[in-house]
Amino acid sequence: MSTAHLEGLNPEQRRAVEYGVGPIFGGTVGPLLVIAGAGSGKTNTLAHRVAHLIVNGADPRRILLMTFSRRAAAEMTRRVERICRQVLGAPGGIMGDALAWAGTFHGMGARLLRDYAEQIGLSPDFTIHDREDSADLMNLIRHELGFSKTETRFPTKATCLAIYSRAVNSEMPLDDVLRLTFPWCAGWEKQLRELFAAYVEAKQAQNILDYDDLLLYWAQTVSDPLLAEDIGGRFDHVLVDEYQDTNRLQASILLALKPGGRGLTVVGDDAQSIYSFRAATVRNILDFPKAFSPAADIITLDRNYRSTQPILAAANGVIDLASERFTKNLWTERQSVERPQLVTVRDEADQANYIIERVLENREVGTTLKQQAVLFRTSHHSGPLEVELTRRNIPFVKFGGLKFLDSAHVKDMLAMLRFAQNPRDRIAGFRLMQLLPGVGPASAQRVLEQMGAQPDALAALAEIPPPPRAGDHWTTFIDTLQRIRSGNPGWPGEIEHARRWYEPHLERIHEDASMRQADILQLEQIAAGYPSRERFLTELTLDPPDATSDQSGVPLLDEDYLILSTIHSAKGQEWKAVYLLNVVDGCMPSDLGTGTTAEIEEERRLLYVAMTRAKDNLHLVTPQRFFTHGQNAQGDRHVYAARSRFIPATLLQYFECVTWPLSPRMHPGYNEARQVRVDIGARMRGMWR
Repeated sequence: MSTAHLEGLNPEQRRAVEYGVGPIFGGTVGPLLVIAGAGSGKTNTLAHRVAHLIVNGADPRRILLMTFSRRAAAEMTRRVERICRQVLGAPGGIMGDALAWAGTFHGMGARLLRDYAEQIGLSPDFTIHDREDSADLMNLIRHELGFSKTETRFPTKATCLAIYSRAVNSEMPLDDVLRLTFPWCAGWEKQLRELFAAYVEAKQAQNILDYDDLLLYWAQTVSDPLLAEDIGGRFDHVLVDEYQDTNRLQASILLALKPGGRGLTVVGDDAQSIYSFRAATVRNILDFPKAFSPAADIITLDRNYRSTQPILAAANGVIDLASERFTKNLWTERQSVERPQLVTVRDEADQANYIIERVLENREVGTTLKQQAVLFRTSHHSGPLEVELTRRNIPFVKFGGLKFLDSAHVKDMLAMLRFAQNPRDRIAGFRLMQLLPGVGPASAQRVLEQMGAQPDALAALAEIPPPPRAGDHWTTFIDTLQRIRSGNPGWPGEIEHARRWYEPHLERIHEDASMRQADILQLEQIAAGYPSRERFLTELTLDPPDATSDQSGVPLLDEDYLILSTIHSAKGQEWKAVYLLNVVDGCMPSDLGTGTTAEIEEERRLLYVAMTRAKDNLHLVTPQRFFTHGQNAQGDRHVYAARSRFIPATLLQYFECVTWPLSPRMHPGYNEARQVRVDIGARMRGMWR
């Protein structure tokens, strides 16, 4: 058999591809754990392993290949088919097509459950609810049980579904899930148990499975030894991509399918395990070797094909400080004299200006906007940058959250300012009035029509009888509008009045109000940079459409645009230049992610993932003065931030440490004699002589 298809692999990749393949092994050995570092050719290696199994006699119909997205499964299948054609010619295409069991955990679970439905008490014609359908069913039962009428706020349908899903996927008791992840809902444990029991009964009565049931039913099915043996016996080889992103339920399925590990290959990187909020656990990959007896074989892919050596040296330094990991140090043949830059700036405004200056400089020397990305820990961190990009007419696309100016709560705040500015703005008024309890579209429309018929619309609003169920909220609404329009609070005091009015409605409308509050305070901080309400609203509104990259969707394929992304959404991606915002304690690690050692370690892995997205240039920006929503609302909401604890002094050798903008001493023509106008120090000393 020709091995030409293996010639492009490096030695470690080839070991992983050839492991246990051939007559001497009987075609199935294992278990095998492939630790695939960032940029090490993981997908290529896994595709070659599947193809190598097939061209050496494995039946593709008896291979189970599981990935974390349908797109990834389709891409893997295409690669396998291409390699098979390369080795076998035209018949290789047939063998690739026969790889029928390639897909996501949930997709494979659905197929198997239909095959075994009658043996587990399911009707084979069950239907599957998506998340939205599941939330609606949860809400219906929530209402039937009377929980939507409670005097204190019961969790919304989305939160209830999230709690249920976390309990199922993490295999944790409900009280532990509430205590660790949803502490604000802990007082509702009894009612939530009742709700979830009724939800399960309703699904069964309607012959419905939800997204989580596809794993839960599969796990319960293989808990029966005979069914586990039968299902596991259908597959000679089980291969799993991104194993570090599996949850406990998925790991238990694999262990039941292949209890001895024979024919089992998992590929992943513990250093890129960053999805605990989805119930994924790094313990699955860390504990994989000892989950089997004898222990699994481990092959490490540590040659990186993406980044330069200085970038890898810095990333290796960060992850070396992890408390527990598989030891590997990424290396590359891509040498460079340019170290990652650790950039100190005064505040977030300078941070935005620094990034834009570098982005445009790179563009002038041939690096398109699309080849550059700005990454951040949390979506609202990019707010000041988005405003500045919009102001300068630089197109961008944001992944991992709505654009700052597109989010509902920011739009609500801007509507309040616009309506105060122009009480005849019916779009703003219609949006605002429906925020008030007891005011629906019909009531809002009636009030706006009456206002429009009067010469002084705001004065007319105060005289119009309020909607019957609006109560005191109506009076507060009008008072706030009048106060803002009068201009008496001054600017930006007017936006503070708007925020104080909006905060109770934010709490009532949104479950994640505390996170949205950060955006509101960020908007208030941005507003302080404008001289007036009118200028603020005008400059945010009168921008050409392409300045916001067609906010409703992806730009045209031939349009160039800068990438903005949360780190979570950036995983698996790469860019020539990467800029990382807010590399300071409180943001990285997040002040919400430092409660336990496990949380801190995941925050460290987030920084590592962000750094390893860069191919040629990496900029870590540390603003000295940082805006936070955690400060006293009456005082200064800025804190003086410290560089992230994940980059201690011992790692500074891997970075070029710079301050921006350059101090006056760094500029040509600096005249030291002209700088000291008054020697105040001498005066102070003279006071005591």
